[in-house]
Amino acid sequence: MRKFLESGVNIVTGCRIPKDYFVATGTGESDITIHAGSYHLALRKCGIEMCNIITYSSILPKIATEIEKPKQLVHGSVLESIMAVCHTKKGNRATVGIIYGWLHNRKTTEIFGGLVCEHNGDYSLEEIDALLQASIHELYINGFEEDYELKNKTIIKESLIPQKNFGTAIAALCFTSYLYPVIQ
Repeated sequence: MRKFLESGVNIVTGCRIPKDYFVATGTGESDITIHAGSYHLALRKCGIEMCNIITYSSILPKIATEIEKPKQLVHGSVLESIMAVCHTKKGNRATVGIIYGWLHNRKTTEIFGGLVCEHNGDYSLEEIDALLQASIHELYINGFEEDYELKNKTIIKESLIPQKNFGTAIAALCFTSYLYPVIQ
């Protein structure tokens, strides 16, 4: 290890920055269980069931760009996401939603970055819209409102009332590429 460090070919990088993402939504129902049942089937509807899912908190870097979902993801790969998930039982509603918007500098109009909020529960689609709007507004007015304008808000949502014993709804922003800043 010491030889490697002294060889002069070391690269020091800063925290990687998520770049490209796609939007995914889906629901699943199972009579067996949640995790290896309705959750897996909801991931399948999203097209990400073959991946190992890691979730982030709710900030988008300014370089984040929405892309089309890749035609194929590598089986067993790690897929990092901002995800809203709701599990429920037969006859109960599971609703999820994500809202995201972009902060624009009030003086230069340049994009600073994005805010994201997720919510889930036994809500109608109208109720989830109102909760998402309230959540992103609260984030915005508590730290960003003075210097930035929040624009181009987008809501993605999914809902179901399962007829089988278990149900899951998912909405996600799934990242596919990253920028690695090199520290000199």
